[in-house]
Amino acid sequence: MNPPLRVLLADDEHLIRGALAALLALEEDLTVVAEAASGPEALAMALAHRPDVAVLDLQMPGADGVNVATSIRRELPTCQTMIVTSHGRPGHLKRALEAGVRGFVPKTVSAQRLAEIIRTVHAGNRYVDPELAADAISAGDSPLTAREAEVLELAADGAPVSEIAERAALSPGTVRNYLSSAVSKLGVENRHAAVRLARERGWV
Repeated sequence: MNPPLRVLLADDEHLIRGALAALLALEEDLTVVAEAASGPEALAMALAHRPDVAVLDLQMPGADGVNVATSIRRELPTCQTMIVTSHGRPGHLKRALEAGVRGFVPKTVSAQRLAEIIRTVHAGNRYVDPELAADAISAGDSPLTAREAEVLELAADGAPVSEIAERAALSPGTVRNYLSSAVSKLGVENRHAAVRLARERGWV
């Protein structure tokens, strides 16, 4: 009999993570070898325990699931990664697939189904939730350049142009140009609406 698949669970919501760990423990061929509550902790646990599959929450403190998946893939190429999310925006799915993530599922999935997907991913196959895939196709690609997206994200908390310029190492004039271009491309009235729309689509 093959040894059980070693699984890492990373989610900053302790109740969800604990419940998931308990339910997956009922599967004879799976064992949860480590848990993490943040992005940096997830990477540290992956390197320490060398799981076969890392199940990562998309939004975690310190680093999001896609960034963690990128680091795990670089540091631990034998470990497959998958994202579990309650915010399945189309842009997030695209980023995840580009990062080599093999599974992308909503948090509404049952533990039994999640166990099946973990096995699928470990076997080298890919699983993307059909609804999330359909949303991604209908939303299309982001019209924003990487710099426009970065500046828009820095503007999300309402920071003044001078502060955004300092954080992005750009001149205030260049920041205004990027913001103006983003607002124009997204067809909205101001940068606040641009941030809201871009976030809804998962482009920032």
